[in-house]
This record gives sequence, C-alpha cells and structure tokens, in this order.
Amino acid sequence: MTEKITRINPELLHETPGYHHITVVEAGRTAYLAGQCPLDRNGDLVGSGSLEMQVDQVIANALTALAAASAQPQHVVRSVIYVRSDERGDLAAVWRRLTESALGPAFTTASTLLGVAQLGFPGQLVEVDLTVALPD
Repeated sequence: MTEKITRINPELLHETPGYHHITVVEAGRTAYLAGQCPLDRNGDLVGSGSLEMQVDQVIANALTALAAASAQPQHVVRSVIYVRSDERGDLAAVWRRLTESALGPAFTTASTLLGVAQLGFPGQLVEVDLTVALPD
C-alpha cells in the first residue's frame, strides 16, 4: 500500500523538520495503534527519569505492534508524540531520538509533537500514538 500514500508539503506553508503537513491515503485497511508507552512486557516502567531510555522502549514497543499488524514504519500515516515536559529542548531531544531510530520513517508523515503535564503511568515521560495504512 505504500504507493497509495502521498505526502505533501504545500509551498505556501512553512518548512518542516522532516514531517509532512498533509498525508493522503487511498481507501484501504487502517490500523490505529494504542499509545505506545515505555513499559516492558511485564507492564513495568522502563527508564524511570530517563527520556532516552523511555523513548527507546517506546520505539521497541511500536516496532513490535507494527510487525503484529504486518506493517512497517513507512506505513504510518499519522503520529502524535506526547512528552511530559514544558522544555522545548526535551521535546526536540525526543523528536531527534525517534526520527533517527529504526522507527524514524513513521515520522516523515503528518505528525504532532506535544508537551503535556501528565501521562497515564506514574513516572511516564513519553508516549507515541500511530495510525497506519496497512499494506495489501
């Protein structure tokens, strides 16, 4: 289905740091992944106090979820990244670690990066929400 995904950056909108303003998907099967959290297989928080360790666990979990849906990062058509911080540097660090990882192609599509006051699990610093256009 990759050929049915079109990513657009209109000339009249600002340049982006790697994502696209618009992602158009021809009708097909879609998967909506639950927010991927920095929890291990046992449900324990990984990397208490460490953005880097938590991002790495989120990446691993997201790749596992994509594989379970027979998809890859390039099939992602929408991402929302939540970071428990109001520091622009923390948000930039999370974005950089995500985009430079094996999950990186997921963030070349329509993406939103948010600093938030709280996430669902005690000590949780990051969460990633993905929407996927499943391949045929």
